[in-house]
Amino acid sequence: MLGNVLSVVVPGCPALAHVCLQTGRKHYVGPFESICKIPGVPDPPYTEDMPRLDCPNFYYDQEDVLFDEVSRRDGAVSWSVHRPTLIFGFSPRSAMNVVGSLCVYAAICCKEGATPRWPGSRVAWEGFTDASDADLVAEHEIWAAVDPFTKNEAFNCSNGDVFKWKQLWPMLADHFGLEWAGYEGEDGRFIIADAMARKEAVWAEIVQENELVTTELKEITNWWFVDAVLNFEVEHLDSMNKSKEHGFLGFRNTANSFNAWIGGACSTPTPLAASACERDYFSCASTHGFHGWWRLLIIGFHGCFYFDLFRRVSVCA
Repeated sequence: MLGNVLSVVVPGCPALAHVCLQTGRKHYVGPFESICKIPGVPDPPYTEDMPRLDCPNFYYDQEDVLFDEVSRRDGAVSWSVHRPTLIFGFSPRSAMNVVGSLCVYAAICCKEGATPRWPGSRVAWEGFTDASDADLVAEHEIWAAVDPFTKNEAFNCSNGDVFKWKQLWPMLADHFGLEWAGYEGEDGRFIIADAMARKEAVWAEIVQENELVTTELKEITNWWFVDAVLNFEVEHLDSMNKSKEHGFLGFRNTANSFNAWIGGACSTPTPLAASACERDYFSCASTHGFHGWWRLLIIGFHGCFYFDLFRRVSVCA
């Protein structure tokens, strides 16, 4: 899909100046089915000059497609690659939306009078990790698109601080007025996808009681992704030094970001509301508010393409 779009946009738009490709942390740790299990996975913090892993990775394929298509313009079009980690945002029907899914989990616990228990590993609960605020990713891509010092470079894109899930879990519970339970030993671990497998009727009651737009639980949650994120057995962090050295000084307080996006998720009638769709689709860069001059060009099943007023394209894969 990326190749099809670029093969038309790059040669067919004479004023095109820059293409942003958004990939992510799996560039360093491998695809979901083998994260951190592939020989050669580097020790964190991850830096942009680390070599590719010796395994199939569609992020590598996307980069190669981008490089090949842009090269046909003989330097007239530049590129940048952006590698966020776990994105905190509010994105309906996203394949990887941890904040929205956790809010639904907490809402179901609230409805049933249950305690939101931590389902994952001790490492994920107590270990350091980092996140990427969706709006920060947007700022990062705009910066790379207009700053000539960033041409033809790959950049990590995280908030610039670290967090532990044991610090964020109480915030989630507080939003719903609930007590919470943290890591309770290996015997206390559970698969959240299994625990939520038969909660469609509960969600339907929540929708009706709160006059939400009718949705099915499977439409707005990604339990497989929540399980993947909360069951990491290694710490994983990146370095933002390269971005800083090239002039990007943006950052986010991750705790504040998490809190704010929970508030955003809970303040809309449904994750499928039109305003939410405008804000953040597929966990990509925000196209709302301050960044409203971006215009949606194409939305595909696994990516978004944006044209801005300066003929720059952002590809969120």
